[in-house]
Amino acid sequence: MFKKKILSELIQELRKNENVANWQEIEPQEARTSPMPESVDPRIQAALAKRGIEQLYSHQHTAYETVRRGENVVAVTPTASGKTLCYNLPVLQAIAEDDASRALYLFPTKALAQDQKSELNEIIKEIGIDIKSYTYDGDTSPAIRQIVRLAGHIVITNPDMLHSGILPHHTKWVSLFENLRFIVIDELHTYRGVFGSHVANVLRRLKRICRFYGSNPILVCTSATIANPKELAEQLTGSPMRLVDDNGAPRGRKHFVFYNPPIVNAPLNIRKSSTVEVNHLAKQFLKNKIQTIVFARSRVRVELILSHLQELVKSDIGSKSIRGYRGGYLPKQRREIERGLREGEILGVVSTNALELGVDIGQLQVCIMTGYPGSIASTWQQAGRAGRRHGEALIVMVANSTPIDQYIVQNPEYFFDRSPEYARINPENLLILVDHLRCAAYELPFKETEEFGPLDVADILEYLQEEKVLHKNGDTFYWSAQSFPASEISLRSASQENVVIVDQSNVAAVKIIGEMDRFSAMTLLHDEAIYLHEGVQYQVEKLDWDHKKAYVREVDVEYYTDANLAVNLKVLEIDRTRDRGQAAVHYGDVAVNMIPTIFKKIKLTTFENIGSGPIHLPEEELHTSAAWLELKEVGPEIGTKTLEQLLLGIANVLQHIVPVLVMCDRGDVHVTPQIKAAHTGLPTIFIHDHYPGGIGLAADVYKRFDEVRDAAANLIRKCLCKDGCPSCIGMELNGINGKQKSIQILSGL
Repeated sequence: MFKKKILSELIQELRKNENVANWQEIEPQEARTSPMPESVDPRIQAALAKRGIEQLYSHQHTAYETVRRGENVVAVTPTASGKTLCYNLPVLQAIAEDDASRALYLFPTKALAQDQKSELNEIIKEIGIDIKSYTYDGDTSPAIRQIVRLAGHIVITNPDMLHSGILPHHTKWVSLFENLRFIVIDELHTYRGVFGSHVANVLRRLKRICRFYGSNPILVCTSATIANPKELAEQLTGSPMRLVDDNGAPRGRKHFVFYNPPIVNAPLNIRKSSTVEVNHLAKQFLKNKIQTIVFARSRVRVELILSHLQELVKSDIGSKSIRGYRGGYLPKQRREIERGLREGEILGVVSTNALELGVDIGQLQVCIMTGYPGSIASTWQQAGRAGRRHGEALIVMVANSTPIDQYIVQNPEYFFDRSPEYARINPENLLILVDHLRCAAYELPFKETEEFGPLDVADILEYLQEEKVLHKNGDTFYWSAQSFPASEISLRSASQENVVIVDQSNVAAVKIIGEMDRFSAMTLLHDEAIYLHEGVQYQVEKLDWDHKKAYVREVDVEYYTDANLAVNLKVLEIDRTRDRGQAAVHYGDVAVNMIPTIFKKIKLTTFENIGSGPIHLPEEELHTSAAWLELKEVGPEIGTKTLEQLLLGIANVLQHIVPVLVMCDRGDVHVTPQIKAAHTGLPTIFIHDHYPGGIGLAADVYKRFDEVRDAAANLIRKCLCKDGCPSCIGMELNGINGKQKSIQILSGL
């Protein structure tokens, strides 16, 4: 008969595993507390005491006192350290003192907003004061919307809804804006890149409307650990901030393990699939009924791991006790999964980084990551999902064969000794800025001398007047177009429309099961693609590109699909140049043309190629910014074929290194090598932002080029292979000493 093991026994077994590359034990930490401030209403104190909160952690106390003094705050502490109280306590206290006070809470996702609402409403019920808190998002029914506008003390929403549903209709929200005392921005670290640049402009519009109604709210931001929280908060909100980072929360003992799958091909340094190892490890914990979360990098990987795990543990715990969780699932499904995890009915969950954020899913004991999540900040966020309060917890990062995973596993000090990355935004991106100026002018007329954030925007307003969008009367610009500008602008991407996925398996009940951005849809939703959702396979029968709809039908096949994208790139303008003797580094504007060409069918079990087919979709063009390095002189011993392979190898390393150094997702930056660049005929490697207009990532690469170059050379140098492999330059370059030559090219820069 099967004898159930406890976590400490399984930890001891794992210690003996020869694939463990590094074992870091993080000591438990006692709580540091301060007495509850005297100014807190006795009813609030009693409600908190009922939940076991009689004192505040040091960071909660500092945040409360700072907000009471009228200063803006950014609180930065690890996952599950009670950041919520940093804003809930001063907000509830202000409403208890003055019933007219209002607060606006912003969360990056609907899931998080729903989660916070239920927790807040439980506290309010126990306090016994008539405080009304509501979520206001796309799922809020019209009947409730009216009540929220007129009577909501605390309105909980997301930036998308603020942008398109609240600010354009501010005249219906007079009681909120006239009495707005607090704006709360949770999960600040998620507002980076394109999304952060959009949200900074949405907040400029929000503050403009507050000024119009005579309110000047205090800003309270909370964030997971990043290198520049104060700078990001100030850039995002345009207001000075006080940093609170003295974490007083307790934590249990944590075991942080780097696990490197065994080598299956020594010369090429190819390792066993991380997915297979993750399945094997997760199975051990799940069949012993230990609550486990598995993180995977992509939607496809989530669905692959989910279907394998459900099969593996079907007989032990039943496949329904393991669920998937990712963007694209509908809200009702996600709520149900979160509740199942909190209540312990669901033992395992396989998720993308959607569960990195602070959605309350209770106390999980084990966290397994399929590969390095891409940034130090993300890794700590995911790790924080295990052992959320006092108990022992295990975190296992299973490395892929990719360059960056191997680099981190072989240099654990890079990860454990380094501060998390910088989060970057560029609110002045012209495309984003013009969009939000249109929205702001629709909301309130613009005076000629008015600034928008730190900028004098008179030129842009005049341009919009020429475009017949604005009309000038005296010194004021008024909205004069027929359209509703906010509906045309998506905050999440710089490309506008999403593709809707329509399931027509059941003719009697055709339903929408998800959506996907346009650029991803080119390679994931083309005709005949296999789309995975909740562990179920669907085949795309038709992608209607003009109407942005993908029609899918449920199938049961033994393969998944992977598509190739052909990329062509031309330089439009060079803004900055640094000469490096035999080479030069440039920064400027480029046009990128992308067209998907063919797709491959890959067998689920063995990952072998079992067929292919063409993709017929129109070309997409993207104007963006890029940094590029061109080689003016190459040794005569390097032939064209060899040079092409070397450029591909260096590009492969840069594609992994750059996102780590500039803190962005891998899809945000693309690296494209060209043996002969169209504008010079020289060998060139381009590193470009994957968004129209760029968001400052390529500019950052140009600025920190030496750091990027050294990290790339180091990674190749430290790789265990003899002469190139998938873990460094991507392939073996027999007979041409590819590793050494790649390092030489990089050092020559």
